[in-house]
Amino acid sequence: MATTTQHMNQIFLVLFLISFAISPAISTVPKKCETESTDSCIDKTKALPLKIIAIVAILVTSMIGVMAPLFSRYVPFLHPDGKIFMIIKCFASGIILGTGFMHVLPDSFEMLSSQCLEDDPWHKFPFTGFVAMFSGLVTLAIDSIATSLYTKKAVADDGEDRTSPMIIQIDHLPITTKKHSSTCSKQLLRYRVIAMVLELGIIVHSVVIGLSLGATNDTCTIKGLIAALCFHQMFEGMGLGGCILQAEYTNVKKFVMAFFFAVTTPLGIVLGIALSSVYKDNSPTALITVGLLNACSAGLLIYMALVDLLAAEFMGSMLQGSVKLQINCFGAALLGCGGMSVLAKWA
Repeated sequence: MATTTQHMNQIFLVLFLISFAISPAISTVPKKCETESTDSCIDKTKALPLKIIAIVAILVTSMIGVMAPLFSRYVPFLHPDGKIFMIIKCFASGIILGTGFMHVLPDSFEMLSSQCLEDDPWHKFPFTGFVAMFSGLVTLAIDSIATSLYTKKAVADDGEDRTSPMIIQIDHLPITTKKHSSTCSKQLLRYRVIAMVLELGIIVHSVVIGLSLGATNDTCTIKGLIAALCFHQMFEGMGLGGCILQAEYTNVKKFVMAFFFAVTTPLGIVLGIALSSVYKDNSPTALITVGLLNACSAGLLIYMALVDLLAAEFMGSMLQGSVKLQINCFGAALLGCGGMSVLAKWA
């Protein structure tokens, strides 16, 4: 329970820091970026009901997406150790990779290269690529250090458990059983680190896209975004849900992680609605803040999708033992990336 409380506190801290970082975006728009609101699609009165519909729809689809893998163990052909689950997981990993490359990274490039920003330094240095690269390296460091700390803790706990009578009674078992148990324990630790780091990156991204939807009063844009984001959140939730399932958390912690994933985008929309009268998405502060957050999120998502999800599975024993399964999983990952690429037209 203490671990769950600690995890909840970390999530709340992330949301608070994002909100604090975005709040300065309430700033004056440069004259060269001011536009007359003559577009017939811009209607604040009509936009509000659409935003409320978006909150409910995204909340429901996000919950369905992230919870579906958690109940898959009760469906025989979707068991976590089966081939079908592996194919579905690769599909979901492809979605996360597509999100990083086709949604988050281009948005950051567009924001940080905006004409509303000063030439020096924003147009003279590729900040998006630099921040995404740095974010990927920081994610690697966090991934490595967290795994080391968890492993040391597990070894210490295992050393204490060896003094108990129950462990002594099974000391006559073959050494290979102990090695197998140790390997499974290390793999479980990796799954738990992956699940936590991945959720962190997704939450940052989800709050930002929710803020953008909540702040806009363009009804034409909102209508397209609702459908696109529902699909986006549902499939992204499947990827995260698969990681949470393999991490073998307690039921309470599984629900907490699923809940925070499901509510972050709706919370971002609520924040955007609250700031819609004063938030200017083309103000320099808003462009810089959201652009840098997107770059950080892109680097994290791309690293997690390629290194911890796809590479780990393709180099694992199950896929290495079957060329046919490798081809199927590669096709599934490609399909996930392709689907997110198509959605990039609307969101």
